[in-house]
Amino acid sequence: MMKLVIGNRRYSSWSLRGWLACRQSGLPFEVEVVSLYDAEWDQVKRTNPLLAPSAGKVPTLWDGDAVVWDSLAILEYLCDRLSDDGVGRDRFWPRDRAAAALARSLVAEMHGGFMALRSALPLNLGRTGAPIQLSPAVVADVDRILTLWAEARARFGQGGPFLFGTFGAADIAFAPVALRFIGYGVALPGFAQGYVDALNEHPWIVAWRAEADAEPWRVEAFEIA
Repeated sequence: MMKLVIGNRRYSSWSLRGWLACRQSGLPFEVEVVSLYDAEWDQVKRTNPLLAPSAGKVPTLWDGDAVVWDSLAILEYLCDRLSDDGVGRDRFWPRDRAAAALARSLVAEMHGGFMALRSALPLNLGRTGAPIQLSPAVVADVDRILTLWAEARARFGQGGPFLFGTFGAADIAFAPVALRFIGYGVALPGFAQGYVDALNEHPWIVAWRAEADAEPWRVEAFEIA
């Protein structure tokens, strides 16, 4: 069985993406949680064999002698496994070529961008919506994300509440952003709020939140008032 190594669910957005990818694949896997940034973290990074060779990065997926780190690499690895098993890649990506092109572009932009938002609004599932002042750079990131969501929903979202109708890779990529918007009380237009609500009500997100609530760890650096 595959093993997915993740960080604290309360804070680790990349772990959430890797875990959602594993759930979306339908393949069996087990989870091991490593507490990030506590007093022993530097030693854990050096000595925990489950994290090698990723230098302490999470998520890390082990599948026999194959090891994959980075959430997008994990998603693509699972796509390849499904293709090898005859299931096909449409569990993650839309079948329509134009829709798949847009979905891949959205995922790539999310994976490599929006650094102002990531820095100012670190994921903290303990936050309940108290707003903070957003800098112009963060507002620009939010506006760009809303533009991407609007295009996906308008062109390809008719089949359901998610960006391309049904839940897929683009929703996995943006799920932590939606949870940030909730936690920091970011005001959204109606279409975007409906999408955020659909993500937050997804059974997998509900399960992740419950597990996060049960974890004992708190990292003060991420506990923004």
